[in-house]
Amino acid sequence: MASTTYTISTDKSKLDLPVIHQFLSQEAYWCLNIPLDIVQRSIENSVCFGIYQGDNQVGFARVITDLATFGYLADVFILPEHRGKGLSKQLMAFIMAYPILQGLRRIMLATRDAHGLYEKFGFTHLDRPENILFIKAFTTY
Repeated sequence: MASTTYTISTDKSKLDLPVIHQFLSQEAYWCLNIPLDIVQRSIENSVCFGIYQGDNQVGFARVITDLATFGYLADVFILPEHRGKGLSKQLMAFIMAYPILQGLRRIMLATRDAHGLYEKFGFTHLDRPENILFIKAFTTY
């Protein structure tokens, strides 16, 4: 019988790059076809969170941050076969309580379909969206 115990870790040496890349490049609407080297560089330059069943990675998230004032939550996913078990809530609770992310002035994210999850952790719509600008250099890889 397979273990149903899940753990969350920030140890980058445990991250399963092929699992992360496969999901992001093949299943994540926000970065389909993303090259492996871009995923690898994004991991190297972010605070990363892996969720594991035993030694198998089943979820991921990362925060791009200066560790002082700002963070951007990105690439959050749970593999389809592990969904419906509350893992995304556990992962978000872990991230939001993570010591080095405490005291940031602002944490942002973008989502097309998970507003309900993030609202449970205090995320809201921009109060002044007219003040936020961005550059969208491309839509797919």
